[in-house]
Amino acid sequence: MLKVPIRGSSGASQTPTKAVILVGGPSRGTRFRPLSLYTPKPLFDVAGHPIIWHNLKALEKVESVKEIILIGYYDESVFRDFIKDSAKEFPQFKIQYLREYQALGTAGGLYHFRDAILKGKPQRFFVLNADVCCSFPLNDMLKLFDDKDAEAVILGTRLSNDAATNFGCIVSDGHTKRVLHYVEKPESHISNLINCGVYLFETETIFSAIKSTMKRRTERPRLIAYPSSEHLESSFVGEVDDDDNKNEVLRLEQDILSDLADSNRFFVHESKDFWRQIKTAGSAVPANALYLQKAFQQQSEELAKPSATILPPVFIHPTAQIDPTAKLGPNVSIGPRAVVGPGVRIKEAIVLEDAEIKHDACILYSIIGWSSKVGAWARVEGTPTPVTSHTTSIIKNGVKVQSITILGEECGVANEVRVQNCVCLPNKELKRDVANEVIM
Repeated sequence: MLKVPIRGSSGASQTPTKAVILVGGPSRGTRFRPLSLYTPKPLFDVAGHPIIWHNLKALEKVESVKEIILIGYYDESVFRDFIKDSAKEFPQFKIQYLREYQALGTAGGLYHFRDAILKGKPQRFFVLNADVCCSFPLNDMLKLFDDKDAEAVILGTRLSNDAATNFGCIVSDGHTKRVLHYVEKPESHISNLINCGVYLFETETIFSAIKSTMKRRTERPRLIAYPSSEHLESSFVGEVDDDDNKNEVLRLEQDILSDLADSNRFFVHESKDFWRQIKTAGSAVPANALYLQKAFQQQSEELAKPSATILPPVFIHPTAQIDPTAKLGPNVSIGPRAVVGPGVRIKEAIVLEDAEIKHDACILYSIIGWSSKVGAWARVEGTPTPVTSHTTSIIKNGVKVQSITILGEECGVANEVRVQNCVCLPNKELKRDVANEVIM
């Protein structure tokens, strides 16, 4: 299908374009606990804003996007306030949340809500995973899409060979940028160019590809499962219901992208800027740093002004109370109504709303949960990990532990207590030194 893009005054393509943000649901995101016990991961504050807000901020720069659809299986009430607030901040967007009746996978969710996506006849649409932290070069992806008359464009970035095998790997033609081969989490090294979880699809092509995959699955012989002592509740005996086939989870990464690579019109835009996944709770700290650094480069008015006690970049919510003798930064976010006392030192950390840090305490490589209290002269710290690392786990005494210390909601650390490399579930009081533990 020949696409004739309309160019606006800025040169950006004005072809009708939608955006879909995949937000997941409550049964996933367990690796983000204890931070996701009461707050859904997409709404967790990173660099002063919910993770999903950064998606909207990036889409704001794409003139042709007027409608954003959130797809997930959280209850509708979860995103109600966020959508209401976002409608005021981003009035150019129509934003709606569509709830899956069950987890359908990244491709299954798109197909289930295809009528909503196709409404208004957009020729293409973006798909963004909500747990991705990057600069989202969406206009660059649009340009490549138009220049190549593409059916699909994927955002890619380079990692070390060892790290790359943990992600979807892309083999591409370096000259034409065409995707030649795609493998999700290969067992051996095939490429260090990985899938960033950001896509631009031609509507007709992607839905045809998903439909073809579903048809193949329906026609494929199904084995009848017999109950075992381990799986009595989930197994069944007898005929396979057609609806069961329809409800199978379909994932873009494992089920669709490798087939698209057989097309001559699947391309990759390689980002040279920052990228990381926000999977574990600890990964919110490096993501916080990356977004703050980007805001600082762009001279954002939201950030605190550098001074003798502010080492940029630092975000301080207007309602927070910071003693003038406290030293903050770099890469620190302070949430609403947080109180930071005299002589406090905070570095590479997130302090959430209503938390209180008493005088002369030290917070390093940590997340201080909502309404938590850290006593005077206490020390809450994690272990620095390399900027290039895509994990927040380290080995201590032969055991894998979180390098970021996390205090859940309403935790307390007594005066002069040291907490190092720990994950602390909500409502715990720490009255003695503790290291390398999960405190339940």
